[in-house]
Amino acid sequence: MSLDEKYDAALDLLRRLDPTKVKTNLTNLINLEPDLAEDLLSSVDSQLIVSKDPENSNKEYLCCDYNRDIDSYRSPWSNKYFPQLSEEDLQESPFPNDQLRQLEIMCNDSFDVYRDLYYEGGISSVYLWNMEDETTDSGDSETDFAGVILFKKANVGDWDSIHVLEVTRSAANEYNYKVTTTIILHLENQAEIKTLLAGNLTRQTERNIAVQDETDNLDTIQVAHITNLGTMIEDIESQMRNSLETVYFEKTRDIFQQTRNPSLTAMEQNKEQHEQVIKGLQKL
Repeated sequence: MSLDEKYDAALDLLRRLDPTKVKTNLTNLINLEPDLAEDLLSSVDSQLIVSKDPENSNKEYLCCDYNRDIDSYRSPWSNKYFPQLSEEDLQESPFPNDQLRQLEIMCNDSFDVYRDLYYEGGISSVYLWNMEDETTDSGDSETDFAGVILFKKANVGDWDSIHVLEVTRSAANEYNYKVTTTIILHLENQAEIKTLLAGNLTRQTERNIAVQDETDNLDTIQVAHITNLGTMIEDIESQMRNSLETVYFEKTRDIFQQTRNPSLTAMEQNKEQHEQVIKGLQKL
C-alpha cells in the first residue's frame, strides 16, 4: 500500500471512530504509521487546549498545532512560547515579522470583542504567520499571509470553532481570502438518561474583496483585512450553526425519539426533544 493510500485509509478510519476521542485515535494512527504524522496533524482538527500566559497576568489563550513548536505553544498576548524553549530552539521557532505581529495584535483585540458579543463568554485567539514564497501565486510575499482564528466555549458542552485562512494579493487593490472552517461540537446531557452528541463540520469559503486605498497605507489595509475577515467569519458561523441545528440536531432527535417512543406521533416525538436540544445549543 502506497503512502497516499495509507493516508486516505487513515482519514476514512478517523471518520468512523468515536468523535470524542479524535486526539487519542490520531496519536494511535501516528504511532502505527509515523510517516503520516505531518499530513494527519495538518489535516485533522481536534479539540482546542486552553493554556495561560504567565507573563500576561495568566491570561488564557488557545493552543493548537498552528501555534505549536516542539511541545510548547506561542501565546498571542506576549508572543512567547510556553513552556519556554531553549535559545537554540527559539532561533528556529516560527514568529510573525513585525508588520504581521502588529496585525496579529489588532486581530486578537477585534475578535475578542466578536467573541464577547456572539459567544457571551469563552476564549478566542488569533495566530498569523508569513507565507513562504513558493506557496503563493501573487508574487507579493510581503502582503500575503496565513493564520488561524480560534474560538472555544464550554458550558453544558464544548464548542470549538477553527478558521484557517490565507490572504493573498490578487490585484493592485484586491485581495483573495480563503477560509477553511471546522466546528467541533461536544454536547452532553447530564440528566437521568445521559445523552451525548459529538461530531464536526467543515466548510470552505473563498472571496475576492477590493481594498480601496490608493495610497497603499499599511494601517488602512490592516483594518480592511480585519473587517473583511470578520464579515466572512460572521457569515460562515451563522450558516454552520443553522446547518447543525436544522440537519444534525433534528436528525439525531428524530432517531432518538423513534427509538425511545415508537408509538408517538411525529409531532409529539419532535416537540420536547427539540426544545431541549435548542436550549443546550443556546448555552454554548
